[in-house]
Amino acid sequence: MSESTYRAAVIGLGRMGSTFDDEIKQGGQFFMPYCHAPTYAASPHTELVAGADPHAEQGAIFAERWGLEDRQIYADYREMLEAERPDFVSMCTTARLRAAIMIDAINAGVKAIWAEKPFTLSLAEADEVIELAASKGVAIAVNCSRRYNVFFTEARRMVEEGDLGELLQITAYTQCNLSSNGSHAIDTMCYLVGGDVEWVFGEMESDEKADADEDLMGNGYMAFDNGVRGFLRGTPTGAAPWEFDLIGTEGRVRSLAQGMETQYYRWVPGGPRGRNLPARAPFPLPTTVPAMGPAVIEDLVQCIDSGAPPRCSDEDGRKALEIAIAMRESHRQGGRRIDLPLPDRSLRLLSSEIAQDAVPARIRRLKGRWP
Repeated sequence: MSESTYRAAVIGLGRMGSTFDDEIKQGGQFFMPYCHAPTYAASPHTELVAGADPHAEQGAIFAERWGLEDRQIYADYREMLEAERPDFVSMCTTARLRAAIMIDAINAGVKAIWAEKPFTLSLAEADEVIELAASKGVAIAVNCSRRYNVFFTEARRMVEEGDLGELLQITAYTQCNLSSNGSHAIDTMCYLVGGDVEWVFGEMESDEKADADEDLMGNGYMAFDNGVRGFLRGTPTGAAPWEFDLIGTEGRVRSLAQGMETQYYRWVPGGPRGRNLPARAPFPLPTTVPAMGPAVIEDLVQCIDSGAPPRCSDEDGRKALEIAIAMRESHRQGGRRIDLPLPDRSLRLLSSEIAQDAVPARIRRLKGRWP
């Protein structure tokens, strides 16, 4: 582990870049610090040195909240990159600009990028960023944050150690647009299964929605290369909000109620004809619950030292986007099977987070214009 303290900066000084943690009153899927600025302030590996945002109101809030001087806040991120020479940069802008800013940051010599999701809007953008980062040796972590949530990492450990036997199926109930919060849903499924999706079927919320490039809700079936099958319900889920159900031959793990409860089931003797029964057992809680944001920083520091990819890498971000697009393409083509990778790299999903992005979401909220 490197003993260096890295200079960190945030581009996009809104809620996820700065004050999201101030809104959270319960745990569940969040363990603080979670978002970017509070993580840099808390981590022993980083010093928060600057922020950039074209909206002066956001810059003023950021500076006051994190004790920075006016000279450390920039309207133009390019000026910040040149003047401050940060090692770590967070990409918390609208997804419309994210790919271009990542390219500029890589070319400016940063060591690591912590990017919000979705990774990009199009597959071509993702390809360009990933190729450039690889050529420059820049580590990119995508903030599909359940990979850094201790309950999901424990479930993944159980999978790797064989506690669930041979994996059979994962089901996700996650009402969401497939690019925006769908990035979380699809990536979590891939992470827990530990495999790559080879082909999909998809059903979108309507033919009209599927014909456009705008973000949309949908359901999908995924075939993983390790034999596991996945079912995603991204259309309304009723009394099953953001739940994941992982089933193996020897056990089952369920994450319920937006991560507020985790259940574990395994076989016990009994049942008809002595074929055993699944019974609930204590979920193996860890001895400590690490904060999620600092876990990302620890991950990136190790990546800088070793050259290994982050736990949620740029390639993982691209996979989530490609799976979502493939599901939509399946609907467009009458429900046919779509194999991955997709040959047409111009395909895109315009994440719902870019709607009204001329004015930041936090500013709209403060002025009573939310959403």
